[in-house]
Amino acid sequence: MANLPAAPITRQIGSRDRARLSGQEAGELRDAARRLVVDGDGQRIPFGALFRDHRAIVVFVRHFLCYTCKEYVEDLAKIPKNLLQEAKVRLIVIGQSSHHHIKPFCSLTGYSHEIYVDPEREIYKILGMKKGEAAMSVQSPHVKSNLLSGSIRSMWRAMTGPAFDFQGDPAQQGGTLILGPGSKVHFVHLDKNRLDHAPISTVLQLAGVKTVNFTNKHQIIDV
Repeated sequence: MANLPAAPITRQIGSRDRARLSGQEAGELRDAARRLVVDGDGQRIPFGALFRDHRAIVVFVRHFLCYTCKEYVEDLAKIPKNLLQEAKVRLIVIGQSSHHHIKPFCSLTGYSHEIYVDPEREIYKILGMKKGEAAMSVQSPHVKSNLLSGSIRSMWRAMTGPAFDFQGDPAQQGGTLILGPGSKVHFVHLDKNRLDHAPISTVLQLAGVKTVNFTNKHQIIDV
């Protein structure tokens, strides 16, 4: 997966959907599946257990102080649990901070689905998540703040927290995958910068989940 081309988000969705893995990519996923993630209580679980028996939407965020990640996860929080249950799909967010930041981040965003951290960024590295930022030629439909105001709020949260802590490597980018059951990979999108998110409605559709209208928390769109 580290060798995926850096393509615009819409081309990534079109070209990677349900693609067959090469031998190298399959090996990377097996390696990642053995690594441990940590939940909000400090319990460790193999990454592969999250999608062993069910299809899962797995969203890797940059870090928990990132304003674009916060706003993206706020929209993920609007997905009703019953829609995921009907489709037999798990929704999982993974960050790269200490697990102690999970519960405050969930309280801040209203996110109540599954969430874990990969504190050493082992899975980020194995799956080829990018470091640094490419030119921002795309705009996430889920980010409402502009760069200046969002960055100021992120810095303020860092400065007023219990410790001056960016809650992860600020240079780390995230991504979105649809995995499982088992070793199946249905979709891969690796973010090139903080605004290069996979549109949630598209990800839901590819995962077989009814699409949510994010301008109205409770409206469902049948596709």
